Amino acid sequence: MVQLGKITRLGAGSRRRDLIRIFWTACVIIFVISMIRYPQVVFQGAQTGLKTWWNIVFPALLPFFIASELLMNFGVVHFMGVLLEPVMRPLFNVPGAGSFVMAIGYTSGYPIGSMVTARLRSEGLCSRVEAERLMSFTNNSSPLFMLVAVAVGMFNNPRIGLVIAGAHYLSNLVLGFFLRYYARNETVKHPNRVTRRLLVGAAIRRMLQVQREENRPVGKIMGDAVRNAVTNLLNIGGFIILFAVIIQLLFHVGFIDTLAGVLGVFLLPLGFSPEILPALGSGLFEMTIGSKLASEAAAPLLQQVVAIGMILAWSGLSVHAQAASMIAETDIRMLPFVVSRLAHTCLAGIFTCLFCRWMLPLEDLVTPALAVPGNWQVAGFAGSFKLLGFFLVALIALCLFSVFLNMVSNISGSSFFKKRF
Repeated sequence: MVQLGKITRLGAGSRRRDLIRIFWTACVIIFVISMIRYPQVVFQGAQTGLKTWWNIVFPALLPFFIASELLMNFGVVHFMGVLLEPVMRPLFNVPGAGSFVMAIGYTSGYPIGSMVTARLRSEGLCSRVEAERLMSFTNNSSPLFMLVAVAVGMFNNPRIGLVIAGAHYLSNLVLGFFLRYYARNETVKHPNRVTRRLLVGAAIRRMLQVQREENRPVGKIMGDAVRNAVTNLLNIGGFIILFAVIIQLLFHVGFIDTLAGVLGVFLLPLGFSPEILPALGSGLFEMTIGSKLASEAAAPLLQQVVAIGMILAWSGLSVHAQAASMIAETDIRMLPFVVSRLAHTCLAGIFTCLFCRWMLPLEDLVTPALAVPGNWQVAGFAGSFKLLGFFLVALIALCLFSVFLNMVSNISGSSFFKKRF
């Protein structure tokens, strides 16, 4: 009987997988037919996606992708994993190596947090649950996109960038704190925990151990880092172009308007203007296009900014697909990531509304904003390296803070950091 029940469950699981495959096959067939039916729409969508990737994503993320590869290969992440365990474990219930994912995720943009998390998991520096926690609150929109592309290019108002970025990061940090309770009872080994009196020395020894085990010459390491970074960015570019084409097709056939009507059932009672709903419908698929439509909507500035905050927090199915491709070779599950994006969307909407009322003039919030055409390309490599410098400063500050906490713990004999909340 037990064997029969097991076979029945396996058969049901196989049927579900077959149905899923049939569904995706049907979607692909419909997509191909639509491409043949509307070639001009497809071409316009591909152009939009290519410009977005080349002008915004590629120059903003390439330095961070290369830097993350080099820091992993030279053992800096392992050094941080030992040194910052006393900070990351009690706050977010993740290993100290998660501080690297957090720092680079908050100073670069999607989907580098997923990529580095997958790398940590593949090297055994975190458990599956810890990787899912990290991936859920370290994937952020690029600060260059929020502060330059949105604030200056779309609104011609730098203060709006501060509002959106502040709400975006704060809501993700709050989400990360609450995610520490996700699957809390799962037993996890903590290989980086060491005696506090030897914390800095153990961190240095761990870094040197990784460097000794690395047999490739420096030139080979750098070449591989550049090649891997460009390969990942080409993969991301493919997703951006694909979803840009899908959005153009959905707009053309009227699906986005139908989706906007469905969203209106939930959002109109909350005071959202009908003019902002198509932007939210587009943002469900791709955040860049959705943000641009929100900035051009004939709605009060408050609703435009809140809508963009929600779109960036959700990040779009395009980013979800990119994240899924980054973790495809690991055992990390996507469901916690998707659920956390929903929670981030709600929190970001609330915080953005509060920040708007606090930082922007009241008369601007209640009148429709006129989008000022501008060059909303990011600052390229120069701006990216400025952020990389900020990232390094943040890492140094975290390391110093960890050492300070370690000294205080040794002097006082407190057991605070020996217990998990």
